[in-house]
Amino acid sequence: MNERPILEADLQAYVDGLLPQTRQFEIQFYLSTRPQESERLKAYRKQKDNLRALFNSVLLEPIPPEMLQPPRHWNPGIQRYAASLVIAIASRVLGWILHEQAHIEGFGRFPAVTLESDRSMASFVKHAAIAHAVYSPDIRHPVEITADQEEQLVTWISKGLGSKVNPPELGKLGYELIGGRLLPGEEGPVAQFMYRDSHGERLTLYVSNERNQDKDSGFRFAQEGPVNVFYWIDGKFGYALSAGVTRDELKRIADVVYEQLGKS
Repeated sequence: MNERPILEADLQAYVDGLLPQTRQFEIQFYLSTRPQESERLKAYRKQKDNLRALFNSVLLEPIPPEMLQPPRHWNPGIQRYAASLVIAIASRVLGWILHEQAHIEGFGRFPAVTLESDRSMASFVKHAAIAHAVYSPDIRHPVEITADQEEQLVTWISKGLGSKVNPPELGKLGYELIGGRLLPGEEGPVAQFMYRDSHGERLTLYVSNERNQDKDSGFRFAQEGPVNVFYWIDGKFGYALSAGVTRDELKRIADVVYEQLGKS
């Protein structure tokens, strides 16, 4: 009997746990002789787990009773009711994203805040954490422009943001720049710089100029599932430093990043 070829669809189904046991064994044997492919799938699985940790709580919310009662007749009244229900559900999902159920603290002379009182920053933190969870596990293509082309990277990102932005130097803290990318924001491009240490731990700095209507702020801390985030506003830019390291370690890095950006 000829062996079935291993396709990319099989590998993705393996990551998602959708294959029958016999096919799983075939994939495992295939990966045992291909370490690069094995590492790639491990990164995809970690990415999936990170995203699940960020969004799983919404899946546990009960289904609204109205959705469990099918209409007897489809008439204009029912149609208007259904439209209202769709809007209500969409608003609930949007509210969940913007209200954010993470733990937020102020530091230094700045008071603690709640995301309920700062929906704009709630969205900013959420997007930064998601971007970290999506791109940091990627082995093959974590950035668009690598650090060995730093001049081109700075030019590209600065043009996208409309202002000169240099990635902080974190070598003394044990982190080297991998590179960066531009991502779509709510009102325009945002930037993401990515770093890694000698153990492969990655952290990202998310930069947006959509915060220019806000006042400067001190550090604030948010925890998004497995992702810890320190964020702040300085001038027209908002910054969010994200990683899976402890809060104390991330605060130590954030202090250095803040100091360097303030001098740039």
